[in-house]
Amino acid sequence: MQKRTVIAVSGKGGTGKTIVAALLVKILTGNSKSILAIDADPDSNLPEALGVEVKGTVGGIREKLLSGRDQIPPGVVKRDLLEYQIMEILTETPNFDLLVMGRPEGPGCYCAVNHLLREIIDTFAKNYDVVVIDTEAGLEHLSRRTTRDVDTLLVVTDPTKRGLMTAKRIKDLVKELNISINKIYVIANRVTEPTIGPIKKSAAELGLTLIGIIPEDQNITQFDLNGRPIIELSPNSPALKSIAQIAQALELF
Repeated sequence: MQKRTVIAVSGKGGTGKTIVAALLVKILTGNSKSILAIDADPDSNLPEALGVEVKGTVGGIREKLLSGRDQIPPGVVKRDLLEYQIMEILTETPNFDLLVMGRPEGPGCYCAVNHLLREIIDTFAKNYDVVVIDTEAGLEHLSRRTTRDVDTLLVVTDPTKRGLMTAKRIKDLVKELNISINKIYVIANRVTEPTIGPIKKSAAELGLTLIGIIPEDQNITQFDLNGRPIIELSPNSPALKSIAQIAQALELF
């Protein structure tokens, strides 16, 4: 099997990072790739964007284990139990699989369980060609080091200087924390024609690599209003065409 590629999608809230993650999954599934999508945002929206229902979350497994740790039958290895439970909550479709991380940690010590869960998920993800992670908004996932061992970090921004400044802070924090991320690119979303020039200029001034621009797409607005999964967008969608160009620039196919 070819080397697995891990892509994390980040950015401040409201920039459309979940839409970018979902459309990236859609584009890749049409190119003979085995895809694992991971929703790592506690405010989980990726299942709806992908049009699937989930049976449970990794966070739910973690809480259940911690609250009932004495109920594990004698002779049962904790890792084997967790691995089985993760397999149970994995949503499988003909085109991609989805794993939802779920709610954040509550009170108590989670270090040992979190370490074990990360090991299992990392091992599990090696069975796929591409892993697409929809991270939580902002910088917390970086400061807590929940985003790790990523090949490419895509930072989604809206067409504003504030959004680009957030992208710059994310890039700086990755370097400051020495997080293992090979490449960091910026995607400008919901861009109108008059803002293309200023966005490119501001990104260059901030030392950001702008890998793609996604235009304002009324198809997405209508899908959101009607509660339709974004993954059902027509191939003629301007946003989807832009995502295809970004995937090609990333040499994903």
